[in-house]
Amino acid sequence: MSVVDRTLVRMPTTPELLDFEARYPRWTPQKGEAIRREMGITEARFFQLLHRAVATHEGQAHDPITAHRVMRRLGRGGAVGLVAV
Repeated sequence: MSVVDRTLVRMPTTPELLDFEARYPRWTPQKGEAIRREMGITEARFFQLLHRAVATHEGQAHDPITAHRVMRRLGRGGAVGLVAV
């Protein structure tokens, strides 16, 4: 959790991030609005967390197709350099 204006903000879990990305695979203005509305975080924070999530074993196990798609988009290829959680 993080503190924003003295209010606790719950960070989305790895499965939540990957499920959201699977629903919105391409960037659109509506995706940005949905990130803020549904996740309660900025787009920049969403992508930081998503990129970290796809590099974990949990992310790969939860949704390997979405995780690999995001990793390919980042230029990381396959499951190289997975992070244990």
